[in-house]
Amino acid sequence: MKILLVANTDWYLFNFRRSLAAYLRAAGHLVTLVSPRGPYVEGIQKLGFSWLEWSVERKSAGPGELLAVEKLAQIYWRERPDLVHHFTVKPVLYGSLAANQARVPAVVNAITGLGYVFLQNSMRARMLRQVVLLLYRLALHSPRQAVIFENTLDRDFFAGLGLLPPGVARVIEGAGVDVERFTPLPEAQGPSLAVLPARMLWDKGVGTAVEAARLLRDAGTPLRLALVGATDPGNPANIPEATLQGWVAEGCVEWWGFQEDMRAVYAQAALVLLPSLGEGVPTVLIEAAACGRAIVTTNVAGCRDVVQDGETGLLVPPNDPAALAAALQRLAGDPALRRQMAGAARAQAEARFSTTQINRETLEVYQRLVQKG
Repeated sequence: MKILLVANTDWYLFNFRRSLAAYLRAAGHLVTLVSPRGPYVEGIQKLGFSWLEWSVERKSAGPGELLAVEKLAQIYWRERPDLVHHFTVKPVLYGSLAANQARVPAVVNAITGLGYVFLQNSMRARMLRQVVLLLYRLALHSPRQAVIFENTLDRDFFAGLGLLPPGVARVIEGAGVDVERFTPLPEAQGPSLAVLPARMLWDKGVGTAVEAARLLRDAGTPLRLALVGATDPGNPANIPEATLQGWVAEGCVEWWGFQEDMRAVYAQAALVLLPSLGEGVPTVLIEAAACGRAIVTTNVAGCRDVVQDGETGLLVPPNDPAALAAALQRLAGDPALRRQMAGAARAQAEARFSTTQINRETLEVYQRLVQKG
């Protein structure tokens, strides 16, 4: 098969889907990656993959976006793929329209989470929601597609809105983790460190984590909290850098920014937290689990698919700094419980979330769709 993997950033393809690309290539398929140009294109090409540029703006939502659909349709007309796989919202919406225009035989759309328009309830989010719902109805109507969700709640949410034709939905739990690279790590010596690895977005619960850190500081709990991730100005939920620097100056958290080597980050941490409002299946949590780290996360879609409360970590309500602080305090003060959860988390990562398993399931979706014709 000739397969195009399409995303709205080269960063996403390089960090989350290069394993899939390599797996497909090893299985004898011709793989091309498609995205806007960015700093990860060179890395993609060094791995020996073909890459094509697609110009699309993450922040824009005006009439000029029709040009982005047309540009992608031109790529599809020229490349004549057997199958295209779209990741994240704009590629799913625009890519589906472009694929229909270019008569691509098979389309796979990956819904990697509900995103800002469904997780937030601001006026802007509510206005965008109506537009996005209309576009989803246009994009997801074709029977020549499979729609991959990362958890059953997101699948049921879309089905409940009447967005999915019969028989197109599949659930594959995330992008997977390389369990040979992310291996169990001993805890670092010294004061306990909790890390929150995520883009700096309100949706990720970063503000809730900061409030919890203040509570822990005031209680005299010896636990450092490091925010690990870059800002994302293209996202409406972005936290301004000035706000982050203000928190650092206050002394309640550290901000490490983007870190290339996440294994090295987990090696320094006693535990990992992600107080998100909603996820597909968060890669950082399955990486942390593979590294043998106890996890504190929210009892919401995606997060609770990774963590079993009391077994591999602790679940807390979203937007609840006191509950988050209590869970962090509990784990920070109980090394034996952390070790017990770490072993269970690692076993689950191997059994459910290895890239080998995730990539095999993805290829099976491709094959069934192409055979269906």
